[in-house]
Amino acid sequence: MKALKNIFLKVICCFLSLSITIILCNKTYANTKYVWSTNVSTVPTTTSEETPISTVQNTLNLQSGSAILIDQDSGQILYEHNMHEKLRPASVTKIMSILLVMEALDSGQIKLTDKVPCSENASSMGGSQIWLTTTETLTVDEMLKCMCVVSANDCTVAMAEFLCGSTDAFVEKMNKRAKELGMNDTCFKNCHGIDEDGHVSSSYDIALMSRELLSKHPSIKNYTTIWMDSIRDGKSQLVNTNKLVRNYEGCTGLKTGSTSLALYNLSASATRDNLNLIAVIMQAPTTALRFSEAKQLLDYGFNNYTSYQLSTENEIVKNISISQGVEKNINGVYSSTNNIMLQKGSESKITQEINIPDKLTAPVSQGEKIGEINYCLDGNIISTVDVVSDKSIKKIGFVNMSTYLIKQWFTLLRA
Repeated sequence: MKALKNIFLKVICCFLSLSITIILCNKTYANTKYVWSTNVSTVPTTTSEETPISTVQNTLNLQSGSAILIDQDSGQILYEHNMHEKLRPASVTKIMSILLVMEALDSGQIKLTDKVPCSENASSMGGSQIWLTTTETLTVDEMLKCMCVVSANDCTVAMAEFLCGSTDAFVEKMNKRAKELGMNDTCFKNCHGIDEDGHVSSSYDIALMSRELLSKHPSIKNYTTIWMDSIRDGKSQLVNTNKLVRNYEGCTGLKTGSTSLALYNLSASATRDNLNLIAVIMQAPTTALRFSEAKQLLDYGFNNYTSYQLSTENEIVKNISISQGVEKNINGVYSSTNNIMLQKGSESKITQEINIPDKLTAPVSQGEKIGEINYCLDGNIISTVDVVSDKSIKKIGFVNMSTYLIKQWFTLLRA
């Protein structure tokens, strides 16, 4: 009897608790309105992808006709010398051809295992080649390897015809993609880079398409970092034309090019300590100089800049109270991992503007933006990271509150 009496008293208490909660909730709903904080800095970001961090004018005394160094992640220009001068790109042209092949792979238009035939046109190409014949087929994978490692003109033409039916149609697509990327100094006349009047680009534009290829299609590095390989069951040896792949720490590619008129060109990419750089050299007087000056640019970048991590995805930033919710709080977490390139030594000068409320009103959805953090350097916002909810919380209502209290009853009864 005593046990039954205790159970009866617990049930009565829970019923009274439910009644009081519903009354209080109705009163709260009638009188509460949440107002989002408007205390957000309006200081604009001063850096942009087309604005150099510094205004150096060939302080490295480069002998090449044109050069540029950019941060791959942000696109910021770290060094430039005649970066918009229109010059013959030679086989560096193939960066755009390779980009279109990678985009076709990603879209499902083609597969790496697809067999690619060789036309009379492709087999008759001069310059760098692997001597394709019209009776031979290679896979897309093998074609890409030959394009990236030995700059094969015959493979490039075969892939262009395979993708678009003709080289003319492919070149039209190359120029369209160039305009989309903002390559305003560029006009492609062919897909391989053999000298042709009007076939021009600039170090700035080559940096743009190099960045697009490396950033959007990182798997291309599986090909551009190959030093030596072979095709045709080992009968044809391939050695990379980019010597930096072998002798520069962190080199990830990308593409060489040279003709008697263009002289020696190179788009060189490298990664060290999460800092990704792209250096472009055009119209170097010798092949040795294009590699040494690309090294000089990359060294300049790695010696003067660093990659600084601002946030880590899902790391807790702040615990926030929730009103009118079936739970009392949530965690605000970083929405993504963010790194930024900085001049070495400036990391300690970064300050934060935290715009996150102390309290929110339910409902709140998981992943919903609940605030942001502005990172500032020298009074300018250099990056903004969103803060989101780590879970969903429903608003208190009769049904979900009743469910909540019933669960509490069972907890009490088991006690």
